[in-house]
Amino acid sequence: VQLQASGGGLVQPGGSLKLSCAASGSIFSINVMGWYRQAPGKQRELVADCTSGGRTNYADSVKGRFTISRDYAKNTVYLQINSLKPEDTAVYYCNADIWVSGSFATNNYWGQGTLVTVSS
Repeated sequence: VQLQASGGGLVQPGGSLKLSCAASGSIFSINVMGWYRQAPGKQRELVADCTSGGRTNYADSVKGRFTISRDYAKNTVYLQINSLKPEDTAVYYCNADIWVSGSFATNNYWGQGTLVTVSS
């Protein structure tokens, strides 16, 4: 199983980006999919996540600016980021709890990270 993230880049303050993360492999089902970020010198933190039932959860710092969504047929999670601020600069990682075909429990997987830089 692999998680492939994309969509990062350099954007000016106030701008927008859309991150994508696709899971592939022998997937039976996916429970929670989410996004974390790690800024230089800081710990990795949860940005947003979305359950298999569509319930979403956001960090207070991104509420109203970030929107997480999933395409269940494509095993993909998206993060629409609007009104970007310099403090949003970080490596963004996708994360998923995946039930691999033939296994008896879910495993947690991380994507490789995509860099978002907010700067004028």
